[in-house]
Amino acid sequence: MPLPPDLLAILACPSPDHAPLELAGEELVCSCCASRFPIRDGIPVLLADDAVPGPNGLGVPAGTAQPLGIEPAT
Repeated sequence: MPLPPDLLAILACPSPDHAPLELAGEELVCSCCASRFPIRDGIPVLLADDAVPGPNGLGVPAGTAQPLGIEPAT
C-alpha cells in the first residue's frame, strides 16, 4: 500500500534534527542521517528501536561524525 503524498510530506525523522523522510521502496530514509525506517502494512514505523541507523548513527548527518545540535568538546 503506497503512502499518500500528503502523509509523506509531513513525516520527519524522529532524531533531534527532524529532517524530512524520503520513500525508498518499502521503507523511509532520512534525508539527513540516512537512517531507514520500515513501513509495515502501510504504516510508517518511526521508532528508533526499529530503525536501521545511517552510516554514522541515528541523528548524525551522513558524512559527519558529530550529532546535530551538539557542540564538539573543547
